[in-house]
Amino acid sequence: MLMYKQKKKNSRGGNRLLITVTFPGSTGPIRFVVGEEQLVVGVIQTALKSYAREGRLPVLGSNLNDFVLYCAPGGTEALSPWETIGSSGVRYFMLCKKPQTDNASFDEEKHTISRKWGGSLKAWLNKSVYIKISSH
Repeated sequence: MLMYKQKKKNSRGGNRLLITVTFPGSTGPIRFVVGEEQLVVGVIQTALKSYAREGRLPVLGSNLNDFVLYCAPGGTEALSPWETIGSSGVRYFMLCKKPQTDNASFDEEKHTISRKWGGSLKAWLNKSVYIKISSH
């Protein structure tokens, strides 16, 4: 009589998925298993930890709020961090940094640069006008 090993049932409920996460600028994707009921924010966290553990380049950082997860086959909208990973119906994802929209510092930097150039331009004009007036 043969004895069969019974498979352990998943105590969490739900299926487990092998997902592939690609990082722009990196050498290749990372694959790992997640529960289909896991939240997107948890998948982002796991992907960033795996990426850092493997010592991949470029260094991305670990702040979850700086990243968004897209469905890789042509997904144009980022997944909500609070939806489940299984709700998208795909297993290929792309993890990207959020675009920086820091307009306040950009305007301040632009103002500083224009003030700097404006000041030196004014000095140059005064000097050249002074030279023209004094030479006559």
